[in-house]
Amino acid sequence: MKIYTRTGDKGQTRIIGNNVLYKSDKRIDAYGTVDELNSLVGLICASLTDKTAIFKDELQEIQQLLFDCGTDLATPEDDKKHDYIFNSEEPTDWLEKKIDEYSDATPKVQKFILPGGSVSASYLHVARTVTRRSERQIVDLMQDEPINPVVLKFINRLSDYFFAAARYANVLEGVSDVQYRNSKPVFR
Repeated sequence: MKIYTRTGDKGQTRIIGNNVLYKSDKRIDAYGTVDELNSLVGLICASLTDKTAIFKDELQEIQQLLFDCGTDLATPEDDKKHDYIFNSEEPTDWLEKKIDEYSDATPKVQKFILPGGSVSASYLHVARTVTRRSERQIVDLMQDEPINPVVLKFINRLSDYFFAAARYANVLEGVSDVQYRNSKPVFR
């Protein structure tokens, strides 16, 4: 099987349902950024240390879920042959439990913190910002055409997960978060 189709030679790509869109289309941006995020999560898995290896299984599960999100974002709502596959609130509920668990295991934060610390935490912060960009692109798409709302909710919660996981990674590595020096107390 050849992996090239030559459709891209004209700046276009085929999505689920056989529609052909320009690569600059909002739908392509949305699921393309989810794909970028998925690759970044793979990089995070490869860079985990012995102390942060506890994240590996859940990050690989997140990769599976991100692939589902990308599939749904590549599927127009009016496609009669393909249904959305990301249909459960369970993954979002699971993320919320992880966020609570990691938040309880880290020092209380009242001010903004700078992204960084250990290598694992730094990568998790980058994932948080890519997730936020992905969310903005999904919202931009949603303003023009219907999307699977469960995907948006999951992506929104995922950025919070990456923040909590980054802070916990710093705890595991024995590295303190650095507070933004000009931050007034914002979290109570």
